[in-house]
Amino acid sequence: MPSGHGMRPRTRDRNNVLSRPEFLSLNQPPRGGVVPAERGGSTRRPGQIKHQTSQPSEEPTESANKDRKESNKMPEEDCMQLNPSFKGIAMNSLLAIDISLSKRMGVCAYTSSSWGGCRSMVVLLALTGHGVTWITGTIVCLTRSNTLAGQEVLVNLLLALILDVMTVAGVQRLVKRRGPWEMTPGFLDYVAMDVYSFPAAHASRAAMVSKFLLSHLVLAVPLRILLILWAFLVGMSRVLLGKHHLTDTVCGFALGLLHFSLMETVWLPSSTCQTLISIGTLSWSPFS
Repeated sequence: MPSGHGMRPRTRDRNNVLSRPEFLSLNQPPRGGVVPAERGGSTRRPGQIKHQTSQPSEEPTESANKDRKESNKMPEEDCMQLNPSFKGIAMNSLLAIDISLSKRMGVCAYTSSSWGGCRSMVVLLALTGHGVTWITGTIVCLTRSNTLAGQEVLVNLLLALILDVMTVAGVQRLVKRRGPWEMTPGFLDYVAMDVYSFPAAHASRAAMVSKFLLSHLVLAVPLRILLILWAFLVGMSRVLLGKHHLTDTVCGFALGLLHFSLMETVWLPSSTCQTLISIGTLSWSPFS
Protein backbone atom coordinates (compact mmCIF):
# COMPACT_ATOMS: atom_id res chain seq x y z
CA MET A 1 0.00 0.00 0.00
CA PRO A 2 1.50 3.25 -1.02
CA SER A 3 2.37 5.75 1.63
CA GLY A 4 0.90 9.22 2.10
CA HIS A 5 3.94 10.80 0.56
CA GLY A 6 3.23 9.03 -2.72
CA MET A 7 -0.34 10.47 -3.04
CA ARG A 8 0.64 14.17 -3.08
CA PRO A 9 2.28 14.22 -6.53
CA ARG A 10 -0.78 12.64 -8.11
CA THR A 11 -3.19 15.24 -6.69
CA ARG A 12 -0.92 18.02 -7.96
CA ASP A 13 -0.92 16.42 -11.41
CA ARG A 14 -4.72 16.32 -11.38
CA ASN A 15 -4.93 19.99 -10.44
CA ASN A 16 -2.55 20.90 -13.23
CA VAL A 17 -4.54 18.91 -15.74
CA LEU A 18 -7.85 20.48 -14.71
CA SER A 19 -6.36 23.97 -15.05
CA ARG A 20 -5.76 23.47 -18.75
CA PRO A 21 -8.03 25.41 -21.19
CA GLU A 22 -9.84 22.35 -22.49
CA PHE A 23 -10.91 21.34 -18.97
CA LEU A 24 -12.00 24.83 -17.72
CA SER A 25 -15.66 24.03 -18.39
CA LEU A 26 -15.50 21.36 -15.72
CA ASN A 27 -14.65 24.00 -13.09
CA GLN A 28 -17.68 26.27 -13.96
CA PRO A 29 -20.78 25.97 -11.68
CA PRO A 30 -23.84 24.20 -13.05
CA ARG A 31 -26.66 26.32 -14.55
CA GLY A 32 -29.35 27.21 -12.07
CA GLY A 33 -27.33 25.68 -9.27
CA VAL A 34 -25.69 27.05 -6.22
CA VAL A 35 -22.30 28.64 -6.52
CA PRO A 36 -20.02 27.57 -3.69
CA ALA A 37 -18.02 30.15 -1.88
CA GLU A 38 -14.32 30.22 -2.55
CA ARG A 39 -13.06 30.44 0.99
CA GLY A 40 -15.69 29.51 3.52
CA GLY A 41 -18.07 32.26 2.36
CA SER A 42 -21.79 32.01 1.90
CA THR A 43 -23.28 30.55 -1.25
CA ARG A 44 -24.63 32.86 -4.00
CA ARG A 45 -27.09 32.15 -6.76
CA PRO A 46 -26.39 33.16 -10.37
CA GLY A 47 -29.31 35.60 -10.37
CA GLN A 48 -27.70 37.60 -7.60
CA ILE A 49 -24.42 37.70 -9.47
CA LYS A 50 -26.07 38.97 -12.63
CA HIS A 51 -27.96 41.62 -10.69
CA GLN A 52 -24.80 42.87 -9.05
CA THR A 53 -22.87 42.92 -12.27
CA SER A 54 -25.64 44.79 -14.07
CA GLN A 55 -25.80 47.68 -11.56
CA PRO A 56 -22.41 49.24 -12.35
CA SER A 57 -23.15 49.01 -16.06
CA GLU A 58 -26.42 51.00 -15.67
CA GLU A 59 -24.76 53.91 -13.84
CA PRO A 60 -22.36 54.89 -16.62
CA THR A 61 -25.14 54.74 -19.18
CA GLU A 62 -27.31 57.14 -17.15
CA SER A 63 -24.39 59.55 -16.65
CA ALA A 64 -23.55 59.33 -20.33
CA ASN A 65 -27.14 60.24 -21.25
CA LYS A 66 -27.03 63.22 -18.89
CA ASP A 67 -23.76 64.39 -20.43
CA ARG A 68 -25.25 64.14 -23.89
CA LYS A 69 -28.31 66.15 -22.88
CA GLU A 70 -26.18 68.82 -21.26
CA SER A 71 -23.91 68.99 -24.29
CA ASN A 72 -26.92 69.43 -26.56
CA LYS A 73 -28.25 72.31 -24.44
CA MET A 74 -25.96 75.28 -25.12
CA PRO A 75 -26.28 78.42 -23.01
CA GLU A 76 -27.70 81.50 -24.66
CA GLU A 77 -24.46 83.45 -24.19
CA ASP A 78 -22.49 80.86 -26.13
CA CYS A 79 -25.11 80.91 -28.86
CA MET A 80 -24.84 84.70 -29.01
CA GLN A 81 -21.06 84.50 -29.38
CA LEU A 82 -21.13 81.73 -31.97
CA ASN A 83 -23.98 83.36 -33.93
CA PRO A 84 -23.51 87.16 -33.65
CA SER A 85 -26.29 89.36 -34.94
CA PHE A 86 -26.12 91.03 -38.31
CA LYS A 87 -26.28 94.42 -36.63
CA GLY A 88 -23.20 93.69 -34.54
CA ILE A 89 -21.24 92.43 -37.54
CA ALA A 90 -22.23 95.51 -39.58
CA MET A 91 -21.26 97.94 -36.80
CA ASN A 92 -17.88 96.30 -36.22
CA SER A 93 -17.19 96.28 -39.95
CA LEU A 94 -18.10 99.96 -40.33
CA LEU A 95 -15.94 100.94 -37.37
CA ALA A 96 -12.99 99.01 -38.78
CA ILE A 97 -13.41 100.70 -42.18
CA ASP A 98 -13.76 104.10 -40.49
CA ILE A 99 -10.54 103.68 -38.51
CA SER A 100 -8.62 102.40 -41.53
CA LEU A 101 -9.74 105.21 -43.84
CA SER A 102 -9.20 107.89 -41.19
CA LYS A 103 -5.63 106.76 -40.60
CA ARG A 104 -4.94 106.72 -44.33
CA MET A 105 -6.38 110.22 -44.72
CA GLY A 106 -4.24 111.62 -41.88
CA VAL A 107 -1.60 112.73 -44.39
CA CYS A 108 -0.86 115.93 -42.44
CA ALA A 109 -0.79 114.41 -38.97
CA TYR A 110 2.95 115.03 -38.57
CA THR A 111 5.59 117.01 -40.39
CA SER A 112 7.10 113.70 -41.47
CA SER A 113 3.82 112.54 -43.06
CA SER A 114 3.33 112.28 -46.82
CA TRP A 115 1.75 115.77 -46.96
CA GLY A 116 3.73 117.16 -44.04
CA GLY A 117 4.76 120.24 -46.03
CA CYS A 118 1.12 121.38 -46.21
CA ARG A 119 0.52 120.90 -42.51
CA SER A 120 0.83 124.61 -41.62
CA MET A 121 -1.79 125.57 -44.25
CA VAL A 122 -4.18 122.88 -43.02
CA VAL A 123 -3.69 124.02 -39.43
CA LEU A 124 -4.51 127.58 -40.47
CA LEU A 125 -7.64 126.38 -42.27
CA ALA A 126 -8.75 124.47 -39.18
CA LEU A 127 -8.14 127.57 -37.05
CA THR A 128 -10.78 129.47 -39.04
CA GLY A 129 -13.37 127.07 -37.65
CA HIS A 130 -12.16 127.09 -34.05
CA GLY A 131 -14.59 128.02 -31.29
CA VAL A 132 -12.28 130.62 -29.76
CA THR A 133 -11.88 132.32 -33.14
CA TRP A 134 -15.61 132.57 -33.82
CA ILE A 135 -16.69 133.60 -30.32
CA THR A 136 -14.00 136.30 -30.15
CA GLY A 137 -14.79 137.57 -33.63
CA THR A 138 -18.53 137.69 -32.91
CA ILE A 139 -18.01 139.69 -29.73
CA VAL A 140 -15.75 142.18 -31.55
CA CYS A 141 -18.30 142.61 -34.34
CA LEU A 142 -21.07 143.03 -31.77
CA THR A 143 -19.24 145.87 -30.04
CA ARG A 144 -18.84 147.68 -33.37
CA SER A 145 -22.34 147.13 -34.68
CA ASN A 146 -24.64 150.16 -34.68
CA THR A 147 -27.85 148.73 -36.13
CA LEU A 148 -30.51 146.87 -34.18
CA ALA A 149 -30.87 144.24 -36.90
CA GLY A 150 -27.14 143.58 -36.95
CA GLN A 151 -26.99 143.33 -33.16
CA GLU A 152 -29.95 140.94 -33.18
CA VAL A 153 -28.21 138.61 -35.62
CA LEU A 154 -24.90 138.76 -33.79
CA VAL A 155 -26.40 138.08 -30.36
CA ASN A 156 -28.24 135.03 -31.65
CA LEU A 157 -25.08 133.89 -33.43
CA LEU A 158 -23.12 134.25 -30.19
CA LEU A 159 -25.69 132.19 -28.31
CA ALA A 160 -25.60 129.56 -31.06
CA LEU A 161 -21.82 129.36 -30.78
CA ILE A 162 -21.98 128.95 -27.01
CA LEU A 163 -24.64 126.27 -27.41
CA ASP A 164 -22.48 124.46 -29.95
CA VAL A 165 -19.39 124.54 -27.73
CA MET A 166 -21.23 123.31 -24.65
CA THR A 167 -23.16 120.56 -26.44
CA VAL A 168 -20.13 119.17 -28.27
CA ALA A 169 -18.03 119.27 -25.10
CA GLY A 170 -20.72 117.38 -23.19
CA VAL A 171 -21.06 114.67 -25.82
CA GLN A 172 -17.30 114.31 -26.06
CA ARG A 173 -17.07 113.84 -22.31
CA LEU A 174 -19.69 111.11 -22.47
CA VAL A 175 -18.26 109.20 -25.43
CA LYS A 176 -14.54 109.82 -24.79
CA ARG A 177 -13.45 108.55 -28.18
CA ARG A 178 -9.83 109.11 -29.11
CA GLY A 179 -8.68 110.24 -32.53
CA PRO A 180 -7.16 107.86 -35.07
CA TRP A 181 -3.62 108.97 -34.13
CA GLU A 182 -4.36 109.75 -30.44
CA MET A 183 -2.67 113.14 -30.44
CA THR A 184 -2.40 115.38 -27.42
CA PRO A 185 -4.86 118.33 -27.63
CA GLY A 186 -3.40 121.81 -27.95
CA PHE A 187 -3.91 124.82 -25.70
CA LEU A 188 -6.77 126.26 -27.75
CA ASP A 189 -8.45 122.85 -27.79
CA TYR A 190 -8.46 122.80 -23.99
CA VAL A 191 -9.85 126.36 -23.94
CA ALA A 192 -12.69 125.39 -26.29
CA MET A 193 -13.14 122.04 -24.45
CA ASP A 194 -12.45 120.21 -27.71
CA VAL A 195 -10.46 117.36 -26.14
CA TYR A 196 -11.92 114.15 -27.60
CA SER A 197 -12.72 113.03 -31.11
CA PHE A 198 -16.48 112.39 -31.27
CA PRO A 199 -18.22 114.49 -32.46
CA ALA A 200 -15.98 116.84 -34.44
CA ALA A 201 -16.39 120.31 -32.97
CA HIS A 202 -14.96 122.12 -36.01
CA ALA A 203 -17.35 120.34 -38.37
CA SER A 204 -20.33 121.10 -36.13
CA ARG A 205 -19.39 124.75 -35.82
CA ALA A 206 -18.66 125.17 -39.53
CA ALA A 207 -21.98 123.62 -40.54
CA MET A 208 -23.92 125.73 -38.05
CA VAL A 209 -22.18 129.00 -38.92
CA SER A 210 -22.44 128.51 -42.67
CA LYS A 211 -26.14 127.68 -42.46
CA PHE A 212 -26.69 130.61 -40.12
CA LEU A 213 -24.97 133.10 -42.42
CA LEU A 214 -26.70 131.74 -45.51
CA SER A 215 -30.07 132.22 -43.83
CA HIS A 216 -29.58 135.71 -42.35
CA LEU A 217 -27.20 137.43 -44.75
CA VAL A 218 -27.80 138.44 -48.32
CA LEU A 219 -24.86 136.95 -50.22
CA ALA A 220 -24.10 136.48 -53.87
CA VAL A 221 -24.06 133.01 -55.36
CA PRO A 222 -20.23 132.76 -55.51
CA LEU A 223 -20.00 133.72 -51.84
CA ARG A 224 -22.62 131.11 -50.97
CA ILE A 225 -20.63 128.43 -52.80
CA LEU A 226 -17.41 129.53 -51.09
CA LEU A 227 -19.13 129.46 -47.69
CA ILE A 228 -20.34 125.88 -48.21
CA LEU A 229 -16.92 124.85 -49.51
CA TRP A 230 -15.26 126.47 -46.50
CA ALA A 231 -17.45 124.50 -44.08
CA PHE A 232 -16.62 121.24 -45.84
CA LEU A 233 -12.88 121.94 -45.91
CA VAL A 234 -12.81 122.96 -42.24
CA GLY A 235 -14.40 119.66 -41.28
CA MET A 236 -12.05 117.63 -43.47
CA SER A 237 -8.98 119.54 -42.28
CA ARG A 238 -9.28 117.90 -38.88
CA VAL A 239 -9.32 114.48 -40.54
CA LEU A 240 -6.17 115.37 -42.51
CA LEU A 241 -4.51 116.45 -39.28
CA GLY A 242 -5.34 113.09 -37.68
CA LYS A 243 -7.57 114.65 -35.02
CA HIS A 244 -10.90 113.08 -36.00
CA HIS A 245 -12.37 110.06 -37.74
CA LEU A 246 -14.60 110.37 -40.77
CA THR A 247 -17.65 109.40 -38.73
CA ASP A 248 -16.79 112.11 -36.20
CA THR A 249 -16.86 114.71 -38.95
CA VAL A 250 -20.11 113.45 -40.47
CA CYS A 251 -21.81 113.45 -37.06
CA GLY A 252 -20.38 116.90 -36.42
CA PHE A 253 -21.99 118.26 -39.59
CA ALA A 254 -25.33 116.76 -38.57
CA LEU A 255 -25.06 118.16 -35.04
CA GLY A 256 -24.28 121.64 -36.39
CA LEU A 257 -27.40 121.63 -38.55
CA LEU A 258 -29.38 120.52 -35.52
CA HIS A 259 -28.02 123.46 -33.52
CA PHE A 260 -29.08 125.85 -36.28
CA SER A 261 -32.61 124.43 -36.30
CA LEU A 262 -32.79 124.78 -32.52
CA MET A 263 -31.65 128.41 -32.59
CA GLU A 264 -34.20 129.22 -35.29
CA THR A 265 -36.87 127.81 -32.99
CA VAL A 266 -35.83 129.90 -29.96
CA TRP A 267 -34.77 133.00 -31.90
CA LEU A 268 -34.46 135.99 -29.59
CA PRO A 269 -36.18 139.19 -30.70
CA SER A 270 -34.46 142.55 -30.90
CA SER A 271 -35.75 143.80 -27.54
CA THR A 272 -34.38 140.75 -25.71
CA CYS A 273 -31.07 141.15 -27.51
CA GLN A 274 -30.82 144.78 -26.43
CA THR A 275 -31.45 143.75 -22.83
CA LEU A 276 -28.69 141.15 -23.03
CA ILE A 277 -26.31 143.72 -24.53
CA SER A 278 -27.07 146.14 -21.73
CA ILE A 279 -26.41 143.46 -19.13
CA GLY A 280 -23.17 142.50 -20.85
CA THR A 281 -21.92 146.09 -20.98
CA LEU A 282 -23.06 146.77 -17.38
CA SER A 283 -25.30 149.59 -18.59
CA TRP A 284 -28.59 147.87 -17.99
CA SER A 285 -31.01 149.34 -15.46
CA PRO A 286 -34.29 147.71 -14.39
CA PHE A 287 -35.95 151.17 -14.19
CA SER A 288 -35.06 152.26 -17.70
